[in-house]
Amino acid sequence: MTQEEEKPGFLAGLDLRMFAPLAIMLAIAPGYPEPHLIEKVRMLFQGSLHRPIDIFDLFMHSSGLVILVAALTVRFIMSRNVATE
Repeated sequence: MTQEEEKPGFLAGLDLRMFAPLAIMLAIAPGYPEPHLIEKVRMLFQGSLHRPIDIFDLFMHSSGLVILVAALTVRFIMSRNVATE
């Protein structure tokens, strides 16, 4: 590997075949009676998201989706840069 070549970063090197299902499962867990992510977002919009455990739940259940969207964005930008070169 020469100095001009760069190693892919964390997001570009993420194996989406394994990470995407895990991120989606984390977002919809538990499925009954209502996924925590939907419950916490509803609480956020209603202004009742005050307890530290609820705030932690919001970040925990949404973290996988945030990383997944960021990884897809990085891959999209990298593919556009390669196509324009």
